[in-house]
Amino acid sequence: MSLPRTCSLLLLVILLIPVFSWAGDGKYNYISAADLEARLTASQPTNIVDIQVEEEFAQHHITGAIPTYAYPVKSDADRAKLDATVEQLKTNDDPVVVVCPRGAGGATRTYDYLLQQGISSERLVILEKGQEGWACAPLTESK
Repeated sequence: MSLPRTCSLLLLVILLIPVFSWAGDGKYNYISAADLEARLTASQPTNIVDIQVEEEFAQHHITGAIPTYAYPVKSDADRAKLDATVEQLKTNDDPVVVVCPRGAGGATRTYDYLLQQGISSERLVILEKGQEGWACAPLTESK
């Protein structure tokens, strides 16, 4: 391969790396525990959709969270557990924070489902690290 062709290919690869990184990082919106704590402490209207299983929700959850028990949100039965909440979310324009055990797969599946049900992506956020990363005792209900 000639030097100009090699340089051209290398330049193309270098230019494409940021595009692929941006596409992978931009699909979901996230909120840190500190930012959510600040919202709640300031009494800013916020819908908190908690998908933890019933036992985990009973152990600990963010004050005011809507329990759905939909985790892991992989089946039609799991998604059906979110339907009543979808109707509730459509009654306001407040941000929707999805809380799952660790802020990963269940949260992204819930985000995608809520998006499909007509909840705007501008309203949807996932709590980083989920309930596991939440450490604000004054805003936590537990057994």
